[in-house]
Amino acid sequence: MAEEENVSQPTTAPEEAQQAVGPQFALQRIYLKDSSFESPKSPTVFQSQWSPKINFDIKIRNDKVQEDLYEVVLVLTAEAQMEEQTAFLVEVHQAGIFAAKDFDVPQLEQLLATVCPNILFPYAREAIDSLVIKGSFPALALSPVNFDALYKQQKDAMAQKPEAGNGSGADD
Repeated sequence: MAEEENVSQPTTAPEEAQQAVGPQFALQRIYLKDSSFESPKSPTVFQSQWSPKINFDIKIRNDKVQEDLYEVVLVLTAEAQMEEQTAFLVEVHQAGIFAAKDFDVPQLEQLLATVCPNILFPYAREAIDSLVIKGSFPALALSPVNFDALYKQQKDAMAQKPEAGNGSGADD
């Protein structure tokens, strides 16, 4: 009798179920594409009190690998300066392959610029911290990044650029 209760089947045909799903997104792979660490002033940098100025830069790029498959690369660069000299410079290219199907162009653009980097950032942050520690420097715990806000700033800046140089006759 228990077998009869578990016999219920979905009433939707497989084709109908696929059509009802909508856009699909999935992480395929995360990998370290490139990394570098330089400490040009070693060992003299270790002889002074450690109070660096940290400069941090973020870049995101993406490439279509094949239909509905994209590589997103998050490039993080951190430089520690002591008295205007580089104590260390570390760069990590953390990459991922993401499947994205049935998104319109603006949605796909935002997905690749915000969601994907949010997934990659913890891995890149850990890689940077590990390289810095292996260089015999104190741990470098990078603060979380709001990729949604960065994307909005970039879109706002791009929207203002055509207005500034459109030759609308304001200089005439």
